[in-house]
Amino acid sequence: MKILTVVGARPQFIKAAVVSLAIADAPGLTEHLLHTGQHYDERMSDIFFSEMGIPEPTYRLNVGGSSHGAMTGQMLAEIEQVLQKESYDCLLVYGDTNSTLAGALAAVKLHVPVAHVEAGLRSFNKAMPEEINRILTDHVSTTLFCPTDIAVENLSNEGLTGDHIHQVGDVMYDAAIRFGAHPSVARAAILNDVGVSPGEYMLATIHRAENTDDPTRLENILNALNWAAERVAVVLPLHPRTVSKLPSDFQPHINLKIIEPVGYLDMLALERNAKAIATDSGGVQKEAYFQRVSCVTFRDQTEWVELVETGWNRLASPSVSEQLVAGIESALNEKGCDVPLYGGGDAAQKIARILAN
Repeated sequence: MKILTVVGARPQFIKAAVVSLAIADAPGLTEHLLHTGQHYDERMSDIFFSEMGIPEPTYRLNVGGSSHGAMTGQMLAEIEQVLQKESYDCLLVYGDTNSTLAGALAAVKLHVPVAHVEAGLRSFNKAMPEEINRILTDHVSTTLFCPTDIAVENLSNEGLTGDHIHQVGDVMYDAAIRFGAHPSVARAAILNDVGVSPGEYMLATIHRAENTDDPTRLENILNALNWAAERVAVVLPLHPRTVSKLPSDFQPHINLKIIEPVGYLDMLALERNAKAIATDSGGVQKEAYFQRVSCVTFRDQTEWVELVETGWNRLASPSVSEQLVAGIESALNEKGCDVPLYGGGDAAQKIARILAN
């Protein structure tokens, strides 16, 4: 069986690192990797391939840096050319990015079966491009790999049922286990580089368009991080998207340490040793839980509702300054219930076995 896997953004690189390894070990499976270039900055792309041992992509499209429609359209056209050039039995996609949707649409129009890893997630906010991407991808996919029972239920509520739906657990948990044992994560040299001590800082990330492209929401978040920095050091690896959006008059507090984006291993070390995490990322919410670190999410909704229900995460709307401050304070002082949520760390092996069969 010949598989074309489409990736393009940081969370997909992390997932592909463990799934591609499982595919390589599965008899009868051959995989080609296609990198769309959605994350084209070396700090957001190449470093993940090198430090996680992801196979070199067979195809690189270098599509990125344009509007949603232009980016998705160009990806779709170029992925279609690859599918027409070679005969693939399946196209594998991850998550909810423009790369995900473009790959799924290109494949289904050429009658190539689509397998979707991380299917069934819903924030129920269709103003988010990611929500549209994940819904459309689920509805054109032949095989759906869900990370949780809630994801399976979401699909059922949309009329998607049957033996093509599989609850396999979360491949990001697989990655957290595998790479969490890496010596560089244990050494945590990044903490010395940044100048912080274990348990004495808050880690923050900001990158979603709904926050970075809205001046009021972004200003509220930055003010909240400055408020937090008066109480605890704050480490903020700044996404390239966010750098271009920072207000010209923004003055970070002396304890707000703005650094360049980091690779996955350094990110694991920063997450593991943080007192709390503040983010608007879908993946970092889970990574916080994997490390049993409390999190506040700067969004109005989340697709990972089980993290809120168990107390590991809380939502804080960037439209309301008071919510941001309260969410940060809660994350710094409260932990959740220590319950298993995302499988046993063998999701990638399950996916490979199902594809092989």
